[in-house]
Amino acid sequence: MKRKQWRVVLILLLIGALTLVACGGATQDPTEVPEEPTEAPMEPTEEPMEEPTEEPAEEPTEEPAEEPTEEPAEEPTEEPAEEPTEEPAPEGDLLSVVAESCDYGGKILSIEAVDPLTVVFTLCSPDPAFREKIAFTPFSVQPMEWLEETGGTGELLEHPIGTGPYMVQEWVRGDSVVYQRFDDYWGEPAIAETAVLRWATEGAARLLELQSGNAHYITNISPEDFETVANDPNLQILEDPNPNIFYLAMTNTFEPFDNLDVRRAVAMGIDRQRIVENFYPPGSEAASHFTPCTIENGCEGEPWYEFDPEAARQLLADAGYPDGFETTIFYRDVFRVYLPEPGIVAQEIQTQLEENLGITAEIQVMESGAFIAESSAGNLDGFYMLGWGADYPHVTNFLDFHFGEENPAFGDPHPEIYEVLQEAGGIVDPAEAAPLYEEANNAIRELIPMVPIAHGTAANAALASLEGAYVPPFGAVEFALLDPGSDTLVFMQNAEPISLYCADETDGESLRPCQQVVEPLLKYELDSGATRPALATACESNEDGTVWTCNLREGVTFHDGSAFDANDVVASWAAGIDASNPLHTGNTGVFEYYAYLWTSLMNMPEESE
Repeated sequence: MKRKQWRVVLILLLIGALTLVACGGATQDPTEVPEEPTEAPMEPTEEPMEEPTEEPAEEPTEEPAEEPTEEPAEEPTEEPAEEPTEEPAPEGDLLSVVAESCDYGGKILSIEAVDPLTVVFTLCSPDPAFREKIAFTPFSVQPMEWLEETGGTGELLEHPIGTGPYMVQEWVRGDSVVYQRFDDYWGEPAIAETAVLRWATEGAARLLELQSGNAHYITNISPEDFETVANDPNLQILEDPNPNIFYLAMTNTFEPFDNLDVRRAVAMGIDRQRIVENFYPPGSEAASHFTPCTIENGCEGEPWYEFDPEAARQLLADAGYPDGFETTIFYRDVFRVYLPEPGIVAQEIQTQLEENLGITAEIQVMESGAFIAESSAGNLDGFYMLGWGADYPHVTNFLDFHFGEENPAFGDPHPEIYEVLQEAGGIVDPAEAAPLYEEANNAIRELIPMVPIAHGTAANAALASLEGAYVPPFGAVEFALLDPGSDTLVFMQNAEPISLYCADETDGESLRPCQQVVEPLLKYELDSGATRPALATACESNEDGTVWTCNLREGVTFHDGSAFDANDVVASWAAGIDASNPLHTGNTGVFEYYAYLWTSLMNMPEESE
């Protein structure tokens, strides 16, 4: 039974009970009657339904029930006994997720549905990037009932139910994801009735599909094809402004990368400028810091080491490896803005390690999902090539995620880095935080968890006839805004999604298809990292930035026809951030963005802390 119907039933039963008291037909104490229906807890919602069905049900039908509710009067005798514990009135089942205290080290103390259209986030400390973070796709909302039905995994991984302009019609593994326009979307409807997402790992293959008219839009054209696209009147080139970093990682829990001199030798023995000049498109640059300088406070502190192979070889000898050592270079064959030619760059790094340092490295290509899982867990014994495109425009997005206390990707995290980042992350004023980011960047330079190589530039391409084609600096292209001039839009990306439950994914090839279906509380503007309303009409903080109140949009419907409310928000967030939640399952169970962007998962089991 719907919640509003239960409210009506409760009110009618109360009217009946009060009428009986007034007429002398009821024996219960009248002072108890008005208290129970006004209580929020679930327990009182059962009592008022049992008592009136014994005596009052016969008398109220003579006066009060006749005009107002002939139909509702029948409902209590048919359904209430079976359904009250499943869907009580909203006041009785508002959800919350709460940490025991802020001592667990995370940023979020609690998330509460205070009424059906209001959610309150209470933070352990101010977060200057709160709005930007909650606008990120992994923090999107799905129906509470769907999360519970799937157990937080299984069908949920392939069939998200959202509120977006498109809904998933079919995922044909190895071929495509097909979307159907959602006609009850709360905002502007999608232009094309059907959208098809396809993929190809090679830039040349994607370009051929575009040139032949089999695709309307492709991601990441190869550097050597920039001129081809620019000179073709049937195509349009779309520059990608997303800030990014490509880095060569080492895991310090494996020998010899537990030796700082070995890591420093690698940092000085890689010619980063040579890599950029030979394998990146114009406009790319060798990285001076991990975070691009376009991000405020990203380039505080000393720049990275100059290329010095002689000094690097001496450091390696001092560390006990005068003749180098044998290792592996792991990577996935997926085109990225930060790494447009992964296979060729892997060979270049292999060559430089051998020539400059005497290190013999075998190249090993991994399947994308396995590579992300193993690198994220710190399980790769050797070098690995990975990178990062900005999710939101704040230095915390680059530094906190990669160098936080809970991230084992580079091995054992360094308190000299993460403790400073934790302090800086609670300061709203960028100028006040700048000295701390200088300290953190200098510590990264000193301890060398990885070697920052390049900030890449890239471009997408589309048919000239595709109207509305664009590339956002943050987030993914919204298919709903593209007009192919026909009923079907075909969009081609670099690889197949890993899963479509993006609360537990970090891969861009998964986040893009998710973003068409599920929505967070806020969204990014199409041309900047500023946020705009989405499922929340506004999210405002108290004076010190520790309590954020989000007012939800009314009348929003999920793809399954259910109504969106505050409980859906809390249930979706709880599945990700609460390690003790039974729905905290997902695809990998890591929920990286929840753990790292909010510093830690709450309610971690003792053995996992």
